Amino acid sequence: MVDMENKIQEVKLENYGAIDKFQCNHFSNINLIIGENGTGKTFLLKALYSAVRSMEEYRRGDDIKTISEVLSEKLQWTFQVDWLGDMVSKTAENELYFEVSVGSNKITYQFSQEVSSKIEAVVIPDAGKTGNSIFIPAKEVLSLFSVILKSREVDKVFGFDDTYYDLAKALRIAPKNDKDYSIFLNSRKIVTDVIDGNVDYDEAVGKWIYKNRKNQKFSIGATSEGIKKIAIMDRLLANGYLDQNSIIFIDEVESALHPKAVCQFLDVIAFIANTMGVQVFIASHSYFVIKKLFLIALQKPKTVMCISLNKGKKAQICDLCDGMQENTIIDTSIRMYEQEIEEVL
Repeated sequence: MVDMENKIQEVKLENYGAIDKFQCNHFSNINLIIGENGTGKTFLLKALYSAVRSMEEYRRGDDIKTISEVLSEKLQWTFQVDWLGDMVSKTAENELYFEVSVGSNKITYQFSQEVSSKIEAVVIPDAGKTGNSIFIPAKEVLSLFSVILKSREVDKVFGFDDTYYDLAKALRIAPKNDKDYSIFLNSRKIVTDVIDGNVDYDEAVGKWIYKNRKNQKFSIGATSEGIKKIAIMDRLLANGYLDQNSIIFIDEVESALHPKAVCQFLDVIAFIANTMGVQVFIASHSYFVIKKLFLIALQKPKTVMCISLNKGKKAQICDLCDGMQENTIIDTSIRMYEQEIEEVL
């Protein structure tokens, strides 16, 4: 199990976008969030990420911004809303409410549909969270690296939300040689074996390139989606951005990936979570993702939790090694299999 200090332990949301009510007081190494479109998977991931990153950025270095200022800015740029009040469920009679416990710290906030750009009702954590958490969005990032940075640092306009911007900034950090931890080196070796090479940033031309083990170089645009997505993990391990205090959030891990690449990526994630002690949250609507994580859970019980979001119903939460509760992804797969059998027979 993950050492839960600096990790998410409890969460409570009410009237948060598509989520009317959600509560969970038990998380694990890997936490899978499933559900149909519109049930709030990405909303939940972004809500958690915004809170965690705000706790990490609060009181860091010489920054004198209040937690309210840090959090309000993070929410506005992560959800790309002109008014924070737009995040409140449209049919809600009460205010949006959010609460998360990270280790021994807790941050809570609430606001109504009338709030513009500043949250006043924020319960301040005792101290800022250590570590650097990261969000890996569904869309590919490396090919858009320069565009993402320009849109935020030069143009300062909505387009790429803070999950993209934070990731681009983290990837911009050059690899280091001073963190010679065997656990990190083993993780990098697995990543390198999967992608059969590595991806690096060419400062001279301002572009990412992929170099395989035969020393052949390819532009990032001519590199497969699987290699690009998995290579992100190698970069974040190599430059020291991720450590045992980090939390990784991944939206639609299956996006643009072949099922084999999905399985390889999840093997990498499982190794990082179970060996390095990094907590991971994954949103998905893929049968392959559920099946692969179920197999991982069988190999290492009590390390994969599954949260199934359903419209108008209470979320179902289970330990994946104990079996999957009812959900439309599995139901649809079963119906297709039964239809195939009927057609064949």
